[in-house]
Amino acid sequence: MSMSAAVALGALVIALLYAIVVYNGLVRLKHNIAKAWANIDVLLKQRHDELPKLVEVCRQYKQFEQETLQRVTEARARVASAREHQDVAALGKAEGMLRTGLGQIFAVAEAYPELRANEHFMQLQTRITALENGIADRREWYNESVNLLNVRIEQFPDVFVARMFQFEPRPLLEFASAEKSDVDLKALFST
Repeated sequence: MSMSAAVALGALVIALLYAIVVYNGLVRLKHNIAKAWANIDVLLKQRHDELPKLVEVCRQYKQFEQETLQRVTEARARVASAREHQDVAALGKAEGMLRTGLGQIFAVAEAYPELRANEHFMQLQTRITALENGIADRREWYNESVNLLNVRIEQFPDVFVARMFQFEPRPLLEFASAEKSDVDLKALFST
């Protein structure tokens, strides 16, 4: 074997090994996103199960704003649909609506001392607060994983391997009016 053939073969082996390393890294990032999504999904399901209980407790107070409860129920259905279809953009919008509705429920509850004194209501409020905090933490991890993948598939020379194996950019999970809603909910949940 000639020296130039050995150099060419060596370069080919190095390029192949590099492509394998890049591919494995991209696969690892893709699975981290799936794992992060699964963690969010678990918390969304748990919160999904708690919301009807909260609505029912509030409905026991005849004067409680039924329109607010209806909006929460509708938003809950939209979140569930988006979650099942793994539609990140629709989930973000539905979450914004749901968070606004929850904020309104807890704000309106301030006008009902009997409701605020209801032990079941307080337990649900505490549980939903904990779930909201967990969702925020998991959303941060999900978005970080998505960001790592999106940057990696655009970097040179990784972009060639990413295109060859059709790695696509993923959308971030952004809640509509998330910054304002998060602040409002934290204030309401801490009372």
